[in-house]
Amino acid sequence: MSSNPTTETQPPASARLTVIVLCFGGMSAALMQTLVIPIQTELPRLLHTSPANASWVVTATLLGGAVAMPIAGRLADMFGKQRVLVGSSALLVVGSLICALSDSLLPMLSGRVLQGLAMGFIPVGISLMREVTPPAMTNTAIASMSATLGVGGAIGLPLSAWVAEDFNWHALFWMSVGLAALMVLSVALLVPHVHDAHGGRFDVVGAVGLAIGLLGVLIAISKGNEWGWDQGRTVGLLAGGVVVLMAWAVYELRTTDPLCDLRVTVQRPVLLTNLAAIAVGFGMMAQAIVVPQLLQIPEATGFGLGQTMLQAGLWMAPGGLMMLVFAPVSSRLMTRIGPKLTLMIGAGVLGLGYLVARELMDAPWQLLLASCVASAGVGIGYAAMPTLILDSVPMTEAASAVGINGLMRSIGTSVAAAVMAALLTSSTTKIGAFELPTQGAFQLCFVVGAAAAFVGVAIAATIPVVRRREQERQPVPARAA
Repeated sequence: MSSNPTTETQPPASARLTVIVLCFGGMSAALMQTLVIPIQTELPRLLHTSPANASWVVTATLLGGAVAMPIAGRLADMFGKQRVLVGSSALLVVGSLICALSDSLLPMLSGRVLQGLAMGFIPVGISLMREVTPPAMTNTAIASMSATLGVGGAIGLPLSAWVAEDFNWHALFWMSVGLAALMVLSVALLVPHVHDAHGGRFDVVGAVGLAIGLLGVLIAISKGNEWGWDQGRTVGLLAGGVVVLMAWAVYELRTTDPLCDLRVTVQRPVLLTNLAAIAVGFGMMAQAIVVPQLLQIPEATGFGLGQTMLQAGLWMAPGGLMMLVFAPVSSRLMTRIGPKLTLMIGAGVLGLGYLVARELMDAPWQLLLASCVASAGVGIGYAAMPTLILDSVPMTEAASAVGINGLMRSIGTSVAAAVMAALLTSSTTKIGAFELPTQGAFQLCFVVGAAAAFVGVAIAATIPVVRRREQERQPVPARAA
């Protein structure tokens, strides 16, 4: 038998089709994160609720995605990655259908949570790439799949704004139903079912404990600016979440079949890569929050650019596509200089993008240029991190480890959202009846984003180089779909 059996059942043409299907699924799942942003101000009226309650329609999906990534990874290691990919796609179908039929808050929130849970598709898909692609294609495949996080979010803004303007708002979710149904069919029929199920007992207590702890911390971070950081519910959720996570960690170290093997997670290559993921995730979300607001600030402020939501989304879209364009560049860098230096370069380019934005704020095309530079850095960095993780963990824990890395990126984006909101409200000017951020507040946001990116460079510089034995890197045999 060939030493690389998968390349016999998955020739390059078939492997490329598999990569396209997985990237399409990842992009569709990521699109849900920004799907409702164009109609966010209309949600209280559409759902017959208060603005505070309506804000949970956005937050619910982010929280669902953060919880889903490590749990989906563990399930994939136990039962097989292709099965979990189909399951994640099915969750997106159900969640989108519930949202499409909803006219009130509670069913909408339940559907949005299910849409968020479908984000488990992305880390599982990334971890599957090494098993279904020839070695020469693997780095490019991982880079492309990693880029879908940014591409889906970037495409989602203008696409959702256009659909919301020209059609009924429910059309957003019927579009999601169609995309999700296509995901289910394409993954079930075109993604090979490799023999990568390793069995074991699912850690229900660990999953519940992780979900409760994460929800406490992330809700406090997400709502801290709105509720007040010194308010009892903010402090209580944050402290309670931290306590639950500490107890969860103790339990995970003592159980025989944990949800997350923390002994692997705290190894230096994995731990430092995950810390770098927080910094790069912070950088990605910071520009996604700050640049659209700057584009839409009224020209009466003297520095605002007066763009509509649709126009702002169109100016942002090339930045997301830049992540996909740089996938082959990331692949070449990882092949020639290794994922560690590639991650350092990506974080450095991200920081440079923020410095460009700090100096070029006078026209939409200038922010477009800055966004493209920053997005190129995110694309390079996001491509390198899964490779660093996969080189540092056993194949039996690949999906779980990549899921934890995805969780760290989600934590970075949640922290960025809170920090950017605090900075933008720290210095305001009054235009008519509205309090708007000053130019100095936007400039400070760009400086903080650059600082986070350069912290990522420093962390990445300390990651030990791990060279996995070639036999451990070999893919496993695939069964025809």
